[in-house]
Amino acid sequence: MYQDIAPQDLQKLQQQGTQIIDVREDWEYQSGHIPGARNIPLGTLPARIGELQGPLVVVCASGGRSASAAEFLAENGIHDVSNLLGGTGGWMRSGLPTEE
Repeated sequence: MYQDIAPQDLQKLQQQGTQIIDVREDWEYQSGHIPGARNIPLGTLPARIGELQGPLVVVCASGGRSASAAEFLAENGIHDVSNLLGGTGGWMRSGLPTEE
């Protein structure tokens, strides 16, 4: 399936080239996101799955939507999928940078 990871783990994975997919709505993404994250809103994910391949980490606001997205991706052939625990909020609470 997929694994849950902490914000500090994401930093390491990102340095290794792991793709970050932010499944929040556009307006949420534009209000601040993890540097380098690509926005694919959850509702559009099924139609855009062909654009994705692992390794990747799925992110949302708090971790709920991204867990659903990670499960969907894993069940549909995307290997090496992780979910960011606490989402973008957890990332920010850890003192890590965001960009608009």
